[in-house]
Amino acid sequence: MTVVTRFAPSPTGRLHVGNLQQALRNWLFARQQGGRFLLRLDDTDQERSEARYADAIRDDLAWFGIVPDAEERQSARFDRYEARFAALVEAGRIYPAYESAQELDLRRKVLLGRGLPPIYDRAALALGDGERARLEADGVKPHWRFRLDHGRALQWDDLIRGLQLFDPATMSDPVVRRADGSWLYMLPSAIDDVELGITHVLRGEDHVSNTALQLQMFEAMGATPPRFAHAALLTGSEGKLSKRLGSLGVEHFRDAGIEPAALRALLARLGTSDAVEPLVEIGPLVDGFAFAKLGRAPAKFDEAELAQVNARVVHQLSFGDVAERLPAGMGEAAWDAVRPNLERVADAAVWWRVIEGPVAAVEEDREYLAMAAEVAAAMPWEGDPWHALTAALKERTGRKGKALFLPLRRALTGMDHGPDMAALLPLIGRERAVARLS
Repeated sequence: MTVVTRFAPSPTGRLHVGNLQQALRNWLFARQQGGRFLLRLDDTDQERSEARYADAIRDDLAWFGIVPDAEERQSARFDRYEARFAALVEAGRIYPAYESAQELDLRRKVLLGRGLPPIYDRAALALGDGERARLEADGVKPHWRFRLDHGRALQWDDLIRGLQLFDPATMSDPVVRRADGSWLYMLPSAIDDVELGITHVLRGEDHVSNTALQLQMFEAMGATPPRFAHAALLTGSEGKLSKRLGSLGVEHFRDAGIEPAALRALLARLGTSDAVEPLVEIGPLVDGFAFAKLGRAPAKFDEAELAQVNARVVHQLSFGDVAERLPAGMGEAAWDAVRPNLERVADAAVWWRVIEGPVAAVEEDREYLAMAAEVAAAMPWEGDPWHALTAALKERTGRKGKALFLPLRRALTGMDHGPDMAALLPLIGRERAVARLS
């Protein structure tokens, strides 16, 4: 069996961090198994679906390092839904219902007031042909429900949650098509999973009850259902899935200077039994993926943790990885010198300005700095000028530790801390160094 997974966003908005994690997990599993990963755009809601969001989804996945093996659009498959729908109506598994939204809401309130579960009572099944004809003659258009078989328990072995068991008698027959003919999520998704050969569906735990209902849809179509895995949803620092977390997408991370590798490394391990590591290459994430490692407890997405992972990823990037993003004129030696002190690649520009200058003049310890300028101007500059300079000054003044090094760093860089001065000083060069020390 060739493993086929899918990621099925609706192009009604941008992807957020939770979407990215689900896409990544489906992609990792497909790659690990030598299978295929499909992007399915669930664009049946044609009023809200927009081409710009479909383009953004593709672009965001590409930035994240995920390229689907194929793409499908539900809007191109309406004929397939019509055919399956007609067959299920003919088989008696889908039936018309004529209650208005207000009537259904009133019935739910009555049931709740009696302490009963607000389950649809299947009143539409009791209507005769004449009653249905009169309703339709009066202009009442039906919506359509899938009739659950109350004699068959809904159960499956979830790859994350284990055995799941639902009693269909405690659930309402789901609406699969609106009165205006538009589709709801449940049936088209099941049809696509059958006809596109989806073998595994990894999605959020908020879909558990949908899976229970869809199992009978697969059975009614004479199809074997995919294996299902329902993962815990991400939470924010406040302990719940916040609107802010739901708005954090690729644009936000790109603007914040986050590397795709850092976000992948965090999201691949977040919610698993594996420690988060700053992995630049994706191979170890593919090799290490396992459903058994995915926990049922919600995992907290913390931007501070992401920033730490990002810094550790940046420290591993070669000059070739970042050359196009560095300031004009900044070469490999400069990148290697400043890289260990960066949290983001963009921060290299700060240190390039330090190297190129000018830097603010230092007023304190002028006598010592004047001596340093004299030594720097006269000494050989090849090899390791920093250690040559500090060794000469130590011998002349007897200084050591901070008293020896800190005034020099401040005069040469305008800062109290930063990259190794042995790497920076050759980049600053003799002429600029002498001028700053003077």
